[in-house]
Amino acid sequence: MAVDLPLTPGWQLGAGPSNTDAAKRGPISIAGRVVSVTPVFCAYWRFAAERQGIFFRRLHCSSDSLTIDPVLQRFRFTNAYRASDRVSQYLIRHVIYRDDLPNDAVNVFFRILLFKIFNKIETWELLEEKLGPPTWEGYCFARYDGVLSQRMAGGERIYSAAYIMPSAGRAFGHKAKHQNHLRLIEFLIARDYPARLADCKTMAAAFALLVSVPSLGPFLAYQYVTDLNYSTLTNFREDEFVVAGPGALDGIDKCFIGARDIDPAHIIRYMHDYQEQHFADLGIEFPSLWGRRLQLVDCQNLFCEISKYARAAFPQYAGIAGRTRIKQKFLTRGTLPTPWYPPKWNLNVEIAATSVGAVSDIGQGRGCAEHSAV
Repeated sequence: MAVDLPLTPGWQLGAGPSNTDAAKRGPISIAGRVVSVTPVFCAYWRFAAERQGIFFRRLHCSSDSLTIDPVLQRFRFTNAYRASDRVSQYLIRHVIYRDDLPNDAVNVFFRILLFKIFNKIETWELLEEKLGPPTWEGYCFARYDGVLSQRMAGGERIYSAAYIMPSAGRAFGHKAKHQNHLRLIEFLIARDYPARLADCKTMAAAFALLVSVPSLGPFLAYQYVTDLNYSTLTNFREDEFVVAGPGALDGIDKCFIGARDIDPAHIIRYMHDYQEQHFADLGIEFPSLWGRRLQLVDCQNLFCEISKYARAAFPQYAGIAGRTRIKQKFLTRGTLPTPWYPPKWNLNVEIAATSVGAVSDIGQGRGCAEHSAV
């Protein structure tokens, strides 16, 4: 597949084809209901293609501009594919698939939860530097708490801003949020959650198990079941289940008129099922992930991202949140490493054969600019 992609002008800031595209499309049917689409719906597909194009241009270290879209130039957006984002890549490559660490169910579960609760690469690396290889057998609450408390006392953040993590104080009784979260991991392992998740036959069943955990709401439970499914602990199909987060709900509202009483999961599934049709209807050549279609979680995330994009490009569509600013700005992080995905996806051999990008640790290279993504 050719990945030396041209820039795609003409749709930024609500100008160009998006408005006329929406006028031409007319109503569509979702879950037996007829709804109208807005220009944001058409921009959803163009955004997905352009953001994926940026990803491939970075792999080639293009000396040209990564995009001519002024919103994408200025603000921070995640990749079209969730697993391609910087933190997801780190999770897959440096947390889950480690030849130097135990790969039994308990240890894989422990590492994933320890990383994802903080969702911050620097926190993981701090713990590994101070305490050695992160294993369940070597875990000690007092030692982990000491390292994290010291970092916070120095004025440093230990949590990513990507998710709002509930404190879990009512469930576990500590004043410090990170102490409750360490106890949460202990709670889950003591109650055999790794084996119980491995026994789940569907992603929906695994989600139901996680959403019952104290302090984990539907959004976090879905994110965690997706992260756990990158490992060998579970092997669910990513096209079988989805939960819309708050940002996705706002994006859905900006894309459709008359869809507020439709289950958001049905709307996300519609986007997943008919993606090729809509790309083709809009004349978009979407550069997929080495043949892998957008999965439900990717379509869900794209609704969140188009919600943010529309604040600048389509401010007339307020959505349900009514937010008007995009807080996170573009950052340059250097050369994009060659991506590496869960081996069960069967992508890594083909990626290696294309010899794209530069093999280096995430965030350590120098070269192309990146539209940074969590």
